[in-house]
This record gives sequence, C-alpha cells and structure tokens, in this order.
Amino acid sequence: MTSQNIVMPQLGESVTEGKIERWLVQVGDTVNKYDPLAEVTTDKVNAEIPSSFAGVIKELIATEGETLPVGAVVCVIEVEGDELPPAPSPKSSNVSSAILNAGVQRKEPPVSTTAAKPEKPARTGGRYSPAVMVLASDNNVDLTQVTGTGADGRITRKDVEAYVAAGKPTTAQEVSQPVQQAPSASTETPKQQEPMATASGDIEIPVTQVRKAIAKNMLRSTHEIPHAWMMMEVDVTELVEYRDSIKNEFKKKEGFNLTYFAFFLKAVAQALKEFPMINSVWADDKIIQKKAINLSIAVATDDALFVPVIKNVDEKSIKGIAKEIHEYAHLVRNGNLKLDHMQGGTFTVNNTGSFGSVQSMGIINYPQAAILQVESIVKRPVIVQGNMIAPRSIVNLCLSLDHRILDGMICGKFLSRVKEILENVDKDKMSVY
Repeated sequence: MTSQNIVMPQLGESVTEGKIERWLVQVGDTVNKYDPLAEVTTDKVNAEIPSSFAGVIKELIATEGETLPVGAVVCVIEVEGDELPPAPSPKSSNVSSAILNAGVQRKEPPVSTTAAKPEKPARTGGRYSPAVMVLASDNNVDLTQVTGTGADGRITRKDVEAYVAAGKPTTAQEVSQPVQQAPSASTETPKQQEPMATASGDIEIPVTQVRKAIAKNMLRSTHEIPHAWMMMEVDVTELVEYRDSIKNEFKKKEGFNLTYFAFFLKAVAQALKEFPMINSVWADDKIIQKKAINLSIAVATDDALFVPVIKNVDEKSIKGIAKEIHEYAHLVRNGNLKLDHMQGGTFTVNNTGSFGSVQSMGIINYPQAAILQVESIVKRPVIVQGNMIAPRSIVNLCLSLDHRILDGMICGKFLSRVKEILENVDKDKMSVY
C-alpha cells in the first residue's frame, strides 16, 4: 500500500487558487478513480475535485472554507501497489508559476509512513498545507507559535494572517539578522488595510469568493494594461426598423428573442476579420494574433459577473448567435455555467445598454487587447440630408484598448468599420438565418 497526494487542480485559465467549500468524503471512505472528493469555488467557476486514484481516504489536509493555491495538497489517498503516476512535463503542468516561485514542488511523490519529514518550517501540530508553509516563510513565522482553529487544531492560512496582523513576537533569529535594505515598491507586500469603523445602522456584507476574484482580476488589468479609450456614435435606425419588423415572427418560430446584441456581435466579428490586430493578446515578448474569433460576453447576476464565450462568431448566423446568448443567460441565472463555457475568448463585447447606460469605459478582460461597450439605443434629433431634422436611433460604441498592442489609428478604423456595417443594413447580406 502506498499513499498518493491529491492536489488543488487548475480549474481555468489564469486561475491560481481555489476554495474548499465542502468535503464530499471522509477519512476511511473508499473511492474510485474520478469520484468527486470536494466542492471547490474559484474566480471563474464552481467545480468538483475528482480523485486521481482508486483507494481509501487516508487524510483530509485542507479544511472547509480554506483557500489553497493551485498545486497544494488537499488530501491523501491510500492506494494498492507502489507505481507512481507519470510526472507532468513543464508544458502540460497545471501548477501555476506563482506556486513554483514560492518554492512548492510541482511533482508530489507518494507519501509513505516512514518518509522523512521536512525540517522547515518547524512544526509540532501535524501536517501543514503548502499554502500555510509559503505564507509562514514569506512572513518569517514560526508555526509552533501559531494556534490553529481548523479541524483537529490544524493551522489555516487565516490563522497565520491573523497572527501576522496581531504583531508576531520577534524571534531570536530575527534579532540576529542584519538590517536589510527596504524592498522596492514593486516587490513590497501591501500593508493590511485598517479595519473600517461602522456606525449604527450600517450593514456589513461579507465579500464572496467570486467578488474577491473579480476585484483581483480588475486590479491586474488596470495595473498591467495601459488603457486608452475612444467612442463613436452610430445611427442604427435602419437596423432597429429591420429587427422590429421580424422580432415577433422570430420569437414565435424559434422560441427565444432576437436581440439587438446579436446584430452587434455579428458586425464586430466581421470587422475583426478585416482588422485582425484587434483580435490579439499580449504575451510579454510577443503579441499573439488569434485566428479564431471567440467573443466573450459579460453576463451579470446580482452579486457576480460571468464572461461566457461564443466561439467562431464569424461563422455563425445572427440566429445562431442569438440562440447562444439566450442559452448562456439561462445557464448563468440557474448557476449551471461551466468552465468550458468561459474559456478561449479573444475579444470582449459588453452589453451595457441593457441597463440604460449611454457612455462607459470598460476594463479590458486580461490578456485581450480591447473591450467594446455597446450602449443603450436612444432616440435623438439628428440633422439629415437636406439640413432637415429627424428623429434617429443612435447608439454609442465605447472601445477600451491596450495601448501596448493597439494605437488610435487602427482602433479608429476598426470602429468605423463596425459603424459602417451597422448603419448600412442590407437585409439580404445581413440575413438572420
């Protein structure tokens, strides 16, 4: 019999950690390969950790409610035989670079009952998770001085963070170390925010895992991407008349709504084919121009934002695009959106007009090159041919761009092309079917 470690898998692009919401097994349970072990939430999706082996649960290392980095050991399974699984290659490994840089090994050897214990950090309360060990190492914390609040007195990340925030006692080792130069602004660990005072009648709302992830991703985008912005007015009077003339028949025939948004996505996809540089991502030493036109669309709930992806939009009809919009909205409302639905996006289109916005600046969906905000269609008096004033349906298209990849000229041409397509609706060329 040998012991095998089950680690926190990478459950999405750019996902670096996951939170154990609920264990589905207990110590002593027999499991088969691929059986679900725990429910996990990340910044992108709710998922389950499957078992990589058939055997008996020997130890649950992570506690419910604990957030662990990708690659951290969450439990140990005792299996028959002693053959090791093949080690993942660097290219296929799902362990994030953040974990590797922190010193956590990507390859996890089987745990035997006679295996030597690591000498550092010192511990007397049993096994520590890699997340706790990394946090303790970063803050020079002696874990023997920390009181654990997890199951069976296990030390969690929250215990270490609380210990550091409370002002850990200085150890003899720290006193003997020479004073070192203060770290630069780019590497200094941010100071913990002071507790915010509350007054009578204030309501404290706990920050969910999804909301924390949104905040983290938005900060990354604004910190790393030099945002620029432009806006263009589009006269969509002909489009509005065309869609309104067929929407009732379409709904009766197809069973779902024909939204304006489907027409906008089709126009954007066509323009991206003509200006492929807009359909790019930043990759440090190079820019990758994506061949597939996969449009990310923002779908919001009361407390979260999801960005499902419609694949190969340039190859789909307006009817096909409208159907996927409808299906994604249904999945989000019912909490059934899966990881695969949110991967592979190359450009984001946000339907901010759905709640009445007429002008906004979107934050780019990292690492894409741009995001387009489609604002509300409003009736406005416009000077038309012959200096006549007529009511027209006008929409603002607002483009946020990554100035490392794109410049104003190419973005202006791209937006002008989208405008041209929308303002010159040809019912034959822009057929719904």
